[in-house]
Amino acid sequence: MKILLVEDHPELAEWVAKSLRQDGYAVDTADCGNHAEHYLLTGDYDGVLLDLSLPGKDGLDVLRSLRARGSHVPVLIFTARCSVDDRIKGLDLGADDYLAKPFVLAELEARLKALLRRSAGQNPVVRLGELAFDAVSRLPTVRGQALALTPRELAVLEALLSRIGRPVARDALFEKIFSMDQDARAEAIEIYVCRLRKKLEGSGVRITTVRGLGYLIDAGQPETA
Repeated sequence: MKILLVEDHPELAEWVAKSLRQDGYAVDTADCGNHAEHYLLTGDYDGVLLDLSLPGKDGLDVLRSLRARGSHVPVLIFTARCSVDDRIKGLDLGADDYLAKPFVLAELEARLKALLRRSAGQNPVVRLGELAFDAVSRLPTVRGQALALTPRELAVLEALLSRIGRPVARDALFEKIFSMDQDARAEAIEIYVCRLRKKLEGSGVRITTVRGLGYLIDAGQPETA
């Protein structure tokens, strides 16, 4: 999953982003409202962590513009502006949750997971062949046993499972896996797909290369790499 973190304090942004990346999320960071607006217009995110007191465009204005475009991406506001009026205004504009600073990192992560759970619906577990994937805990299992994946292998699986039976373009996978500040080439996707195929052997799940369109995941005998 890909998260946009909007926070103008470098140390706090680095601390939160590092923890989220260790949990396997791809994280883009924006240090002002104008940059956040640009990222939200050009990128595809599964969740947004949004401060309010930002240089340039205010966080509430970023939120207002996001909802005016019809986006339903989950937004968690985390801010030092914690008056009742500020909380009401943020929630009325379409924020999904509100956390006051200072906060405990574990609570921020738990609230984010709760938002993603609600966004995924009542049944966030995807089943394909012998594979089960919980979209909230982000835990893949095969016949009840945890499947050991690296964060980027997990991100590839997650993106493919969101479009079972339909091809996902290599560039789209790249967007989901790497943040904007990471130096990587789109060809790297082939490496992670190959590794994922091997780890899914015997699970009844197949990843097929569709020439010119990308990669497709469905039920069947795994493709030979």
